[in-house]
Amino acid sequence: MRRAPNVVVAFILAIALYFTLFWGFDALRILTSPSYGLEDVWRSQVVFGLGSFFGLAPAGLIKLAALFGALKLSVAGVCAVHVFDRLRTLFGGTVDCEILESGLLLAVIVSIAAVAPALWSNNADQVREHTIQLLLAGLAAALCIIERSATEATPAVDAKAANMPAQPVWYAPWR
Repeated sequence: MRRAPNVVVAFILAIALYFTLFWGFDALRILTSPSYGLEDVWRSQVVFGLGSFFGLAPAGLIKLAALFGALKLSVAGVCAVHVFDRLRTLFGGTVDCEILESGLLLAVIVSIAAVAPALWSNNADQVREHTIQLLLAGLAAALCIIERSATEATPAVDAKAANMPAQPVWYAPWR
């Protein structure tokens, strides 16, 4: 069983820590605000853009803002669990990247939903902000796949049992 390169592990940990801190603080700001973060003009444009697209009333806008806060908090929580799981490996144990991958999938969905209103309103600054988060989540998911493929043992083919000439294994599925 091989180990993943330390650079891959460091990048995954850094991205998980980024989502834990920034999305966690943003989610807490949204969920502790009396208007669920709608008073912040910059960050609430996503909610107002989606609300105008779906034709939501003010009560619907508040529910949508609370939904975004809850989704960001769940992504931050999943990433925090992964960070603690990585720290646990220092004392022995293994890492389960599937939990992080599910959180990153949720982060991708939230980022795509957030970048759409910015594209409709031609707001390049918000498109850039949400695209960077989307790329970070995609990069971390790709690095998790690389780490999983590096740590899984490739099954050795028993050439004598299969009555085949001994050849090196050239194909190993990722799962």
